[in-house]
Amino acid sequence: MSILRFEHVRREIGTFVILDDVTVAIAHGDRVGLVGVNGAGKTTLLRLAAALDEPDAGKVEQKRGLRVGMLAQETNLDERFASAPTLRAAVRSGAAETERLERELAAVEAAGAAAVSSPRYADLRHRFEVLDGYRLDQHVDEALDGLGFERDQWDRPPTGLSGGEQTRAALARLMVADPDLLLLDEPTNHLDIAALEWLELALARRTRALLVASHDRAFLDAVVTRVWELRDRHLESFRGAYSAYAVQAAARDAQLAKQAESAQDATARELELIQNYRSHRNYAKMHEHERRLAAIRQVEAPRPGRRMRLPVGALVGGGPVRSGDIVVSVRDAVVGFPPAPGSGDGTPILRIPRLEARRGDRVGIVGPNGAGKTTLLRTVAGELFPLDGVVRIGHGVQLGYLAQLRLAAFPGETVLDALLDRVDLGSGEARGYLARFLFRGDDVLKPVAELSGGERSRLELALLGISPANLLLLDEPTNHLDIPAREALEGFLRESPATLLIVSHDRRLLESTCGSLWVVQAGEGGTPGSAVPFDGGWREWRAAVAGGWTVAGALEAEAHRYDPRSAAGRQPQARHAALGQMQYEGRHVPDGGGGTAANRRSAAEREATAGDPASSPGRPPRRAPGPRDGGRLPPLSKDAYRRQKDVVDADLTRLGLRKSHIELALADPVVRANFVELRRLTSELVDVDRALSAAEDAWLALEERAPR
Repeated sequence: MSILRFEHVRREIGTFVILDDVTVAIAHGDRVGLVGVNGAGKTTLLRLAAALDEPDAGKVEQKRGLRVGMLAQETNLDERFASAPTLRAAVRSGAAETERLERELAAVEAAGAAAVSSPRYADLRHRFEVLDGYRLDQHVDEALDGLGFERDQWDRPPTGLSGGEQTRAALARLMVADPDLLLLDEPTNHLDIAALEWLELALARRTRALLVASHDRAFLDAVVTRVWELRDRHLESFRGAYSAYAVQAAARDAQLAKQAESAQDATARELELIQNYRSHRNYAKMHEHERRLAAIRQVEAPRPGRRMRLPVGALVGGGPVRSGDIVVSVRDAVVGFPPAPGSGDGTPILRIPRLEARRGDRVGIVGPNGAGKTTLLRTVAGELFPLDGVVRIGHGVQLGYLAQLRLAAFPGETVLDALLDRVDLGSGEARGYLARFLFRGDDVLKPVAELSGGERSRLELALLGISPANLLLLDEPTNHLDIPAREALEGFLRESPATLLIVSHDRRLLESTCGSLWVVQAGEGGTPGSAVPFDGGWREWRAAVAGGWTVAGALEAEAHRYDPRSAAGRQPQARHAALGQMQYEGRHVPDGGGGTAANRRSAAEREATAGDPASSPGRPPRRAPGPRDGGRLPPLSKDAYRRQKDVVDADLTRLGLRKSHIELALADPVVRANFVELRRLTSELVDVDRALSAAEDAWLALEERAPR
């Protein structure tokens, strides 16, 4: 039995028809995804379902007593929510009926044993149990925690929340309210990965009806069992999740195109025969074919949707130049915000031991909201200076940056002005270029300040493509883009020869584009967070996290790897000599082999430590054959030599810096007066000297194998 029904609904705004002859229904327990390009009418349909608007024709019927809850894209908190003393109380107020029953039960229990024995108390308690009232506080805590609110925020007033936090709080309140029909308009816009996964699980477990409009394909696949497609003012229903819908919709379009072509061919044949029989005055045959022509069912071929077509080459100045092999290098860096005037210290956000992006790498930057992903990207872009350490951009790198907060610098300009102010083009060529990004006709004359979120994102992408760039820094590039635009962007990024650093919560974008990740973890208790590389894509990372992988564990492994005093760094001279010898021979990766620098280093490390008695108890050290065994090793290829030289140079730089730090510390009178600290630093200096000597030997041996 349906709980909501649309019958021949038509909705107009002025003279523009948004919905026409929409007939559809939702039953109890249905989970429906609503898809369509921006402007197709998804929000309009949701507002009709929530009875916030009335149709211009047809009717929308709700089941009597139906409880409906809606999350809009732009949340306006009601007075009851805003006046709550704490965020937790505001979210709990979503279960208003449960709270009312709770108060009545408490009043009856306070009246004494006779009142507790009454039928009224039994009825109140039954209704309270049906609403799962005894677990209300648990549901509130789960919603707040799952949607990313820290514990110290729960007791703060909700009026201090940011716009994104208000949306998440409103969503938490709706999840606690658990209405009969839940209407969600782009609920994933302000959620990080952990909150997304929690929401997906919570919605999949709900037994009540759901109608959700979203451009997040992974989210739709995880949550919905049916898809409604809005296209050309009409609505069509499909069974299955988004992936099943995409296959069915493509098959439908192909079939309609084939039927339309057949109908056109049949019409052309009948018209030709009619004309022939008319010319021969065979009117009987002519009328027969006229009847056949009238009987042909005309099928309208599906009109191709307007899709972005991002140019792989630059608009002016040719394509991007070839950058150096190392595009971005971060070493022992602290990134954050500069000190305020009159203050000596900045605000550190992340401590980063080692990150690197090589030419052609496609790196996704992932982590919770507020952890420092945008800060890291802004530091790489040069908008922020590192507070400590080194952030280096490689030779020949031309940088293109798409910020998350966009277009603040263009008030009053039109779309066409925004382009022409940045490149010298004729009006016709500029219009043609903007048409690739769906700005056609009078759209190019729209003021930038009046653009919708999707239009603003498309304009920023257009401006990013003006000049050549071989390093693209993209901060949430799919924000406000519909599904066709997201797919066009993914295709462009897959074909682009540029090195990519992408901050995103769009899992399909990360899956299809990024071969490795930088994982960012927020700090706790005022301490900076951390960022570590992960050699693998989105799926591999989630599988590793499920298996126990953590940022802290990766940091510890990295520290052991580079700390001569750690278990992994015992007998550093033998270990570095073995590592260097393997690097000379190119045995850690075949010449021309693929993989990231981290992969190649870790493979060399594993083989080096395989011969280390500290790492293989009971086994003698295994030394690779080399020049000491007689004979000169053959020269390396240019690629192998370059890769191995980068590794050795990095070791020399790191060890040299560590030696300088230790020597400076030893010169400190406070340290020299502390026997324990002096002994520790002296011992570490000996280990670093040995490792540095081994690295220098490795460099000399590598030079003997330089390509001729």
